[in-house]
Amino acid sequence: MLGKNYANNIAYKYKKNPEEKPVKYVEKKYSQVVKDVKALATALLDMGFKGKRVALIGENRYEWVISYLAVTCGGMVIAPLDKALPDKEITSLIKRSEVDAVIYEKKHQELFEKLKADSEINLNTLICINKDDDTDNETISFESLLEKGRKLIKEKSKLYDEITIDANSMSIMLFTSGTTSAAKIVMLSQDNILSNLYAYQTHFKINQDDTLLSFLPIHHTFECSITMLYGFYSGATIAFCDGLRYIQANLKEYEVSIFVAVPLVLETMYKKIMKAIADQGKTKLINTMTKISNGLLKVHIDIRKIVFKQIIDNFGGKLRMVLYGAASLDKDTIIGLNNFGINSIQGYGLTETSPVLTAEAENKHKPGSIGYPLDNVEIKIDNPDKEGVGEILAKGPNIMLGYYKDEKKTKEAFKDGWFKTGDYGYIDDEGFIFITGRKNDIIVLRNGKNVYPQELEFLISKLPYVAECMVFARNESNTDTAIVAKIVYNKEVMEKDYPDTKKEDYEKMIWKDVKEINKTLPTFKHIKKVIVTDEPMIKTTTQKVKRNEEIKKTEKELQKVGK
Repeated sequence: MLGKNYANNIAYKYKKNPEEKPVKYVEKKYSQVVKDVKALATALLDMGFKGKRVALIGENRYEWVISYLAVTCGGMVIAPLDKALPDKEITSLIKRSEVDAVIYEKKHQELFEKLKADSEINLNTLICINKDDDTDNETISFESLLEKGRKLIKEKSKLYDEITIDANSMSIMLFTSGTTSAAKIVMLSQDNILSNLYAYQTHFKINQDDTLLSFLPIHHTFECSITMLYGFYSGATIAFCDGLRYIQANLKEYEVSIFVAVPLVLETMYKKIMKAIADQGKTKLINTMTKISNGLLKVHIDIRKIVFKQIIDNFGGKLRMVLYGAASLDKDTIIGLNNFGINSIQGYGLTETSPVLTAEAENKHKPGSIGYPLDNVEIKIDNPDKEGVGEILAKGPNIMLGYYKDEKKTKEAFKDGWFKTGDYGYIDDEGFIFITGRKNDIIVLRNGKNVYPQELEFLISKLPYVAECMVFARNESNTDTAIVAKIVYNKEVMEKDYPDTKKEDYEKMIWKDVKEINKTLPTFKHIKKVIVTDEPMIKTTTQKVKRNEEIKKTEKELQKVGK
């Protein structure tokens, strides 16, 4: 039974109102979560929603979790939406997924009232998470549904108890990132999700005395699967983050031990800490202690939590493990975190794979790799070149059912029963997998040679002032394809570390450093041009650069200035 083994453990912890002083914390035990899930599911089933589809959109919050679990455990289909999408895209996805109801926050009220009134959209029921009452007949409040479910259960309703789940049918509808025309609707079953969850345990363990910080958008499969579902399965406590600028404060106040993040956040935190160490003149001391600590680790003596206590305190003091995906993490950050006693584990996967295919393990690392396959996943490299690089293909019980109402794209996604990830990479002698780049991002030069942007981006990102970068190809003439690097610099670092360099000279300084990188590369991989800016790139809600949009934007900017 859901939550049975950890009834008295705290499942969720959050602030009633982050702005309120003194702060009031809300704690929900597993026993309460089980009751709330059953109550909401019972109310929805009583309304005739068995087997129907329910969209869900909102911040990372308790009501979102209850809604997700109630719908999926109640024999319905959940369709989580990205809260950051513009109204136009939300409208398209609501229409295409053919949902019957939507659970949402008040800020979307006007949009969903409009969609409910649209005769072309079959949206019949609106459920507002933070609506006070049901005086508005158009909308049902979340709390009133809970009360209704509790009343039905008190009256001996068995609607929830009698539900039979088909573990192999569509239970979750997820939308791939992209524009409304490009976004595909991924169909996942409960067997897909649970097979992935069970396989995590051989790579990394979450225990009932752990606390996780829910920071990444909860609709995203990586956050939902690991923080919400695996954390819940393990009896751990999940705390809801107050926002990006409160991460460090939240890590400390909630005594977070496991943090699921994206590389950009970890790199930013690590760089700030290392900068502070350098400013205090302690770099040499830290390097010496690291050598001593790593030497003792070889004979199974771990002093990291003692000698690096001050550094670990910057991450809240209790952090023991960070799990990250979505992009590669800077190698120095990986090694640095591990040196300080914070186990950094990279995972890799896609929405279509529920989501994890490969991961490092707590005791099995190779910085720069995406780890090795989960126990129930098979990976192979398709049509490898002489360096062993080819498209990564996957098989396993976590692979999607297909794309909703799109047989053509579903067929295109597979090759002889293997799912085509669209990522290129290779497998080393120890079975670790390395990604060289996205299939669609590979630069094919006129001489037939391939250049993988990620390789060059990794080298550029090591420059201390680089906040983010993107490498792409540009046809400079009929005979030449130029490799271009767009570099976003960190203004604070530039002003502090290079006070005598004028802003108009930043590009010359950066170009000089890029030329040094070129010296380490074969000629065909040389970067021919740099574009320097302090304007952040266009990104998804998980901080991945939207390459196509960013390239189009950059091309327009270059054309304006005649470059």
